[in-house]
Amino acid sequence: MKRFLRKISSIILCAVMLCISMPVETSAAYEIPGICHMQTDAGGYGMVKTLDYAYANNTYLSLRDIAMILRDTQKTFSLEISKNAVSLNPGEPYMPVGVENSIWEEGGNPNISLRRNEFLVSGQKVAYYTLIMELPSGYYDCFMMAADLGMILDADITVPGADVLQFHLQEPFEVRPAALEQSGYFYGVNSALVGDAFTGEIYYGYQTDRPYPIASTSKLMTSLLVFEAISAGQLSLDQQVAVSGRAGQLALSDDGVVPLEEGALITVRELLIGTLLPSSNECALCLAEAVAGSEEAFVEMMNRRAADLGLSQAVFFNCNGLPVFTNEPVPAKCQNRMSAEDMFRLVSYLLKVYPQITEITSMEKARLESIDFEVRNTNPLLYNLSEATGLKTGTTNKAGACLVTSLEAGGGAEKHDLVTIVLGAEDSVERTRVSELLSRYALQVFETGVGEPEEGGQAQTTDHLPVHAEAAVERIIRTARNRG
Repeated sequence: MKRFLRKISSIILCAVMLCISMPVETSAAYEIPGICHMQTDAGGYGMVKTLDYAYANNTYLSLRDIAMILRDTQKTFSLEISKNAVSLNPGEPYMPVGVENSIWEEGGNPNISLRRNEFLVSGQKVAYYTLIMELPSGYYDCFMMAADLGMILDADITVPGADVLQFHLQEPFEVRPAALEQSGYFYGVNSALVGDAFTGEIYYGYQTDRPYPIASTSKLMTSLLVFEAISAGQLSLDQQVAVSGRAGQLALSDDGVVPLEEGALITVRELLIGTLLPSSNECALCLAEAVAGSEEAFVEMMNRRAADLGLSQAVFFNCNGLPVFTNEPVPAKCQNRMSAEDMFRLVSYLLKVYPQITEITSMEKARLESIDFEVRNTNPLLYNLSEATGLKTGTTNKAGACLVTSLEAGGGAEKHDLVTIVLGAEDSVERTRVSELLSRYALQVFETGVGEPEEGGQAQTTDHLPVHAEAAVERIIRTARNRG
């Protein structure tokens, strides 16, 4: 019990380090240098330079300083850092360059920006937001969030006191959404949900029954109707579709993604790839017109299908999730909307009936041969989690940054698709971090069979039991295996 209480209290304290407190300097527009003291449960100790990016407590940590402290532990890692690239190799020894664990040198506030610099872990590309700066010595250092480093190293990181960081090298990285929610971490998102599409279990939810704008995650409903049209024999994947004038105009607009020209021929398969990977609005429009003859008729199909699936909070105005203006003297600006619970029902159905969608959404890039154009997937978790198989990003000013993630867990006949839904994150940085934390929680619960602990009690199994007998038996066996 003592260890359990320490775990809970420390994870809540860790919330401060993970920028979950309200900003106290809302007008700040620069990087605030500071220091903290890091200790490990193996006796390691040292000073770590920090950068509070734009706001106090929005803290990024020096990788060189941490690498030096962990140099002789089981969490050692090597580093190579250049002006805009980082290579981190867990398990390899760190070679000091002489700038580690020292105080900031004078020279004013750093003038650097937070960005997705090129980042390799064990030679594999990952997608984290980092700050890279040149030190007065001429060497480069990289600063990143404690949560992101904890996920990379699979180490539990807590904050036992002011300006003190504790690395628990013997304990794996764990996510407890209830503690994060209590600390205010989800104030920056509209809604979040974690569940198992195979069994229907919901592992965690935050404001899941409220409808919010969903931006380009709308394209998942568009894709469902396309797959149903293919299944009915109305379309085929190799069928060529002529780009309409309306789609060609959209491609030329500020919302254009793929350079489709009016009259060009492109296959249904390529249009699906364009819709799901780079989130092409014009590709989605071409598909809608191919299925229903016009976008207006297709939108009617979308809303009817939503009602058939029991998506009580879903309303669609177009096929791609862009804002739509009404035809009035003073036009209203409408956006597709849905609750996280509705999105979970939609995605669960889509993954069960048309699992081949992940053959597309798991691709990092693809070439549309019909127009000789390469597209890339906008989903950052494909790089950070080997289990990730999709599904869709979305962003508008009103919807914020949204991400629906699918994860493959288990194997053989009992393969499960886990789903993480984050709607309305304030930016792509938070969308990535919240989605990865919750996705790791989904995998954590699936592997252990244990969800959030009750207040003051022991950890409990998830509230929603499997609805299939085979899934229930498999879960019992999996839980017993992990506990054994």
